[in-house]
Amino acid sequence: MSYLAKKMILECFCCAARKEEPNISAHNSSREYPWEIYTLKEILHATNNFHNDNKIGEGGFGSVYWGRTSTGIEIAVKRLKAMSAKAEMEFAVEVEILGRVRHKNLLGLRGFYAGGDERLIVYDYMPNHSLIAHLHGQLAVDCLLDWHRRMNIAIGSAEGIAYLHHEANPHIIHRDIKASNVLLDTEFQAKVADFGFAKLIPEGVTHMTTRVKGTLGYLAPEYAMWGKVSESCDVYSFGILLLEIISAKKPLEKLPGGVRRDIVQWVTPYVQKGAFDHIADPRLKGRYDRAQLETAIMIAMRCTDSNPENRPSMMKVVEWLNGGLEGTKGVSDVEDMVDEDEEQNYNGMEYEDDTDYDGYNGTEKFRERRTWQHRK
Repeated sequence: MSYLAKKMILECFCCAARKEEPNISAHNSSREYPWEIYTLKEILHATNNFHNDNKIGEGGFGSVYWGRTSTGIEIAVKRLKAMSAKAEMEFAVEVEILGRVRHKNLLGLRGFYAGGDERLIVYDYMPNHSLIAHLHGQLAVDCLLDWHRRMNIAIGSAEGIAYLHHEANPHIIHRDIKASNVLLDTEFQAKVADFGFAKLIPEGVTHMTTRVKGTLGYLAPEYAMWGKVSESCDVYSFGILLLEIISAKKPLEKLPGGVRRDIVQWVTPYVQKGAFDHIADPRLKGRYDRAQLETAIMIAMRCTDSNPENRPSMMKVVEWLNGGLEGTKGVSDVEDMVDEDEEQNYNGMEYEDDTDYDGYNGTEKFRERRTWQHRK
């Protein structure tokens, strides 16, 4: 989508928001668009004037606040920090895309506010916070994610991404699949979130070259190095996420001497030896189905193949994961896919743990992005 088209979308949002400002936004069901246009007064009341005690996340884009509407509905409000052309673009993209999609494993858009210097996006509130909080954050010590929950989260995330790739019209590439962008509802069902970097893919287009955006450690090699983006880039990121879910290892870790190792490099020797139990999160204490563990790891390895042409589609990944959990052989052709000499190589790129990358051809800019934290 062109810059002009996105700018026009944003202007339509802003005009609509200004037009609706005097009214209560809770009665939008008869309108043509699927979201609510909130008034600033409503959001200020829900978040206690964006009180610091209501803050549940913060990043380079701004902050996320918990709130409760006058009707008792819990919401999460993303408040953009500063108005810039880039911020407005991401706002327009996210609202447009979330307005298009409807799936049980995608975070639901409740509405937005656009007026003056404020750009606010209102989502469903996720009581169990983000996957990253359970794997690496302050909820990790509670170990609330048993094997069954982890596999359900993996399948739910895969189904949400598969919907974006294969059912949304036009198809959508997320470009920022990672643990902090998988939120968990009351039943620990996965909701893929944050579409600020997403790309709409026109019919018949298989890939594009674009400015690199996303999070180091999750980026497919061809995208990180050359800006070549396609649906297989999301597949790669999902493979990293799946390994992270299984092992509770970060996508990137710093070794003694300043050397950085990605999760695929860490996993590969164990896969080659068939030592799958060494990959599983020790906090599971062996309480997992070993056949499912092996299948899930091999699916992840297939997803993270350095050659994008060898990666499966997300539809195939969903099929494999569901097959594996039902006790059947989920991946029939991956036993030979781990080459003895295979190694993920980023040609000496500098990268940080769970840090977003916004640059292209050597121009790097690191920004912290949202991590949903446990509400105080």
